[in-house]
Amino acid sequence: MPAEPVAPPTVAPDDTGGRTARRVVTVLALAALLPALYLPALRHDYYDLKIYMRAMDWWAAGHPLYDYVQPDRVQGALYFTYPPFAALLLRPFALLPLGVAIAAFVVLTLVGVVVTTRWLVLPVLRRHHLPGAFGLTVAVLLVLAVESTRETITLGQINMLLVVLILADLLFAVPQGRRWAGVGVGLAAALKLFPGIFVLYLLAARRWRAAAVAAATAAAATLLAAAVAPDDSWRFWTHELWATDRVGRTDYTGNQSLFGLLSRMTAPAEPGRWAWLLLAVLIAGFGLWRAARAARAGDALVGLTLTGLVGGLVSPITWTHHLYWFIPAVVVLVDAALDADRATAAGVRRRRGLLALAVVTGVVIVYGVVTFQDWGTGTVHTDDPVDFVVRNAYVLLSLLLLAVLPVRSRSAAFVKRTDLAKDSVRR
Repeated sequence: MPAEPVAPPTVAPDDTGGRTARRVVTVLALAALLPALYLPALRHDYYDLKIYMRAMDWWAAGHPLYDYVQPDRVQGALYFTYPPFAALLLRPFALLPLGVAIAAFVVLTLVGVVVTTRWLVLPVLRRHHLPGAFGLTVAVLLVLAVESTRETITLGQINMLLVVLILADLLFAVPQGRRWAGVGVGLAAALKLFPGIFVLYLLAARRWRAAAVAAATAAAATLLAAAVAPDDSWRFWTHELWATDRVGRTDYTGNQSLFGLLSRMTAPAEPGRWAWLLLAVLIAGFGLWRAARAARAGDALVGLTLTGLVGGLVSPITWTHHLYWFIPAVVVLVDAALDADRATAAGVRRRRGLLALAVVTGVVIVYGVVTFQDWGTGTVHTDDPVDFVVRNAYVLLSLLLLAVLPVRSRSAAFVKRTDLAKDSVRR
């Protein structure tokens, strides 16, 4: 009998076109979502940047810098509150037409978003053999969708400059033992007080030289400002630094710090300072302990992320645009979930739990706490459980992440650090 003809092996059809189409649809869908998210925030009309520019004009006219005040319907009165070194950086922008200054801030912020997202996401995509260009594009669009980014752009804030300085220092310079490690953190701390928490992180992680360089850099920048503006510098460091009422109402929902949460519980009265201080010290101690453990394990990303969350919690005033640190937290959660062992039931549960927390975090920070809410301009006591959760969503999320954000094993952290270093060398 003649042999039966053998059917040729079936070849899976090339789905390159379909895959490309799905990626294009995904990118377009995310891009189409951005206008709906940004539309409510356009009411800010670069309000903070305009305050900076008017304060610079006031200062250039010979008036004391910290006498500048501008009425605000929510906060009552707003002042220029940045350290004198930040004023030196902002003053040249006041020489530009306002529209040009706004455009410059927006462009610089967008560049900062792309650069920092690339630093965070590209090593993860490479380690897990995921499409680089597509993954990075999606990640950038998602970062632009987050409320902290929207508030930074539409208020005209300088937060992304600080983030670039901190990430460049703590992801590259410090882990690689560079001679200039600590300079970025020091400059950021001289520009704004919040990044000072990262000097404490370097000390907790026993990065003594980097901590000394950061402190020396911040001191040098501060002394430079004092040499240029001695009276304003003296006034800021001896008086204005301690006047939290100059920044805004502590009970306002946009203040997503532990003190803000307590203020909303006790409004119109202020919360007990000693009770807040005790809680802040306990939270800072626990958070920096976990951050230092991560740093010593070689997981720089988790270390700096936990530190940023600590800073947001313990600062008396933490506006929504300060809370960039949820973004690297989501990256860590997704990366850890992809690393989970899918061959065991425990690994599958861990993977699902981490991805669920990443999705919940992403939804919360995209929807936000102020963009789509109208809490009014008056002081309102919070006693309703639903209002309590909604008005303090970032505080509660920060506390949760502080406790459960995974510190990866030394081997996984080493791979990540090596990828970051190689990526830095390529650039």
